[in-house]
Amino acid sequence: PLALEGALKVKEISYLHAEALAGGELKHGTLALLERGTPVVAVAVPGEARGRLMSNLEEMRARGARMIVVAEEGDGESPKHADLLVRVPEAGELLSPLTFILPLQLLAYHLSVGRGLDPDRPRSLAKSVTVE
Repeated sequence: PLALEGALKVKEISYLHAEALAGGELKHGTLALLERGTPVVAVAVPGEARGRLMSNLEEMRARGARMIVVAEEGDGESPKHADLLVRVPEAGELLSPLTFILPLQLLAYHLSVGRGLDPDRPRSLAKSVTVE
């Protein structure tokens, strides 16, 4: 859910394609898209899927992807797979979404501004959600 929200923000305010995958869900089509220099943002949240995520990070990096890893301050394993490491405070599994979402929102913001767009006025986005 965290990566999905981050990808959604990137799409909504910078109009760039972004795709979110759960740790361990990398096989087949997604790997075929990776080329040397492809940017990958990995959200290394604590939890049971970390082992699969670390394996995926290693596999993507071996294919030449540019790895941007968001990890907690006490995480000693994720930095081994990062070209760029973004640290967030340790908050535990329950509260970690609150700290991990901020770098993803900032990424979307800076991508938008860097493209000369106004992140406060995204096109085709309503201020409220209508449920039918």
